[in-house]
Amino acid sequence: MARVTRGFKARRRRNKVLKLAKGFRGGKHRLYRTATEAVDRALCFAYRDRRTKKRNFRRLWIARIGAAAKMNGTSYSRLINGLKNADVELDRKVLSNLAIVDPNAFSKVVKAVSAS
Repeated sequence: MARVTRGFKARRRRNKVLKLAKGFRGGKHRLYRTATEAVDRALCFAYRDRRTKKRNFRRLWIARIGAAAKMNGTSYSRLINGLKNADVELDRKVLSNLAIVDPNAFSKVVKAVSAS
């Protein structure tokens, strides 16, 4: 008797997993059982880290704004509070980019906020 390898649906399912495991090292991209484990793990990390990435970028922007604010003689918290009070709706991403690309414009924002 020959062994039964099941139908094309099973092969399609296995190939889907192996396609996701492309680029993995060793048997993880070649062997279905280990590929399944590696792909499940990778998908969990991908899901988790899409959320972590948002936190990390916000931390980076805050650090950059804080450093630029210090150079302009104020603190991060005073700057953000002043922006809120002056109804300036620049988010942290834009402020961070402004501090890097155009420090003079950032200084003007700080002066405008501290004046009000």
